[in-house]
Amino acid sequence: MPQLNLDIAILHASAPDFAERLAAKLDRRMLVDAAITERVRGILEAVRERGDAALLEHTRRFDGLEVDSMASLTIDREAMQAALEALPAATCRALRHAAERIRRYHEEQRQDSWQFSEDDGSVYGQQVTALERVGIYVPGGKASYPSSMLMLAIPARVAGVGEIVATVPRAHQGNELVLAAAALAEIDQLYAVGGAQAIAAMAYGTESIAKVDKIAGPGNIHVTVAKKLVFGEVGIDMIAGPTELTVICDGSADPDWVAMDLFSQAEHDEQAQSIVIAADAAHLEAVAAAMRRHLPGLERRDIIAASINDRGLFILADDLVEAVELSNRIAPEHLELAVQNPRQLLGHVRHAGAIFLGRHSAEALGDYCAGPSHVLPTSGAARFSSALGVADFQKRSSIIDCSAEGAVSLAATAAQLARGERLEAHARAAELRLRG
Repeated sequence: MPQLNLDIAILHASAPDFAERLAAKLDRRMLVDAAITERVRGILEAVRERGDAALLEHTRRFDGLEVDSMASLTIDREAMQAALEALPAATCRALRHAAERIRRYHEEQRQDSWQFSEDDGSVYGQQVTALERVGIYVPGGKASYPSSMLMLAIPARVAGVGEIVATVPRAHQGNELVLAAAALAEIDQLYAVGGAQAIAAMAYGTESIAKVDKIAGPGNIHVTVAKKLVFGEVGIDMIAGPTELTVICDGSADPDWVAMDLFSQAEHDEQAQSIVIAADAAHLEAVAAAMRRHLPGLERRDIIAASINDRGLFILADDLVEAVELSNRIAPEHLELAVQNPRQLLGHVRHAGAIFLGRHSAEALGDYCAGPSHVLPTSGAARFSSALGVADFQKRSSIIDCSAEGAVSLAATAAQLARGERLEAHARAAELRLRG
């Protein structure tokens, strides 16, 4: 049982050993032992070879459900709609409001096909098409996540995906809010299946679950490893690690607000990482005091304490410019600029999954209803990847329509470059167009 007293150390950015200590805290390599990988590989192969039978077997083993047919794991649309209609009025309004905002935001992301013409009559462009069938994995380990159902499925629906298959561990056991979210997201097929076996079913297909084109959604280490192993058979959105929040403060934010924002990430998981950077040592001390004051009153205080003590980080920077540079080094999933003039810093932020401007933009609002998807790059992946969105569920095909004149104008260039690569057939194929 983790200790409830918080061990909050402040690292000084100017200290000689700062870089080494920061790197140690940011060691976010996905350290997966060989036993886990082999176990997941075995599950994937079993489902690939034996379909529903293996899926049922692993569901009984890992989820503890006594099931003997896929019918008992299948949740139809009538059940989803019934869950939505049975919600208390206030909860239903909140869920609908969140869904509406998520849809409105992602409608702005939708890309259209385009073309342009050249003087010789050639036409070039890009055709944008939606994926045909997508699988979404909604986690259900330490908590249930109806918000993730909306954040994953609505961008896919806005993109024009033809069919959405969703899996949720133990979805039919006290997860009425998840089922209601599935109804609002217009899920076509919903299964009470979790873990690596759910990833296998969507990646390879079984007698009951059709193979999908792409799988999106975070999960535990077994789900993460499974997604890595099936990539290539299907597409995946990203490899998600524990959730992260970095808060940059200038001393103007209420320490209680900052403390609770840090806790909002820490309560997800013991491996979650909450970091605060400020140029004001007194403000950091005030935030630490607020954390100690509020922790005992939180239901998930044990998880929070473990997360903060093991992964939490307080950094004292010389100024806000240095604070932003440190944040860029961290490349956090979520970044809060809890300062008086956040837009002055925004242009200096290069690496962050989502950026929350100002003291009122709590990260928790982004988790539920601000609009952007909360499925974001973690573990430093914000250096090279983006938030999940409509583009993740669309394909872009190049269009090349050469006129006779256009082909002639390109043939000599293509042939010259082809022979430079010692690909003679390429060169001749281009030069044949010179004959008209």
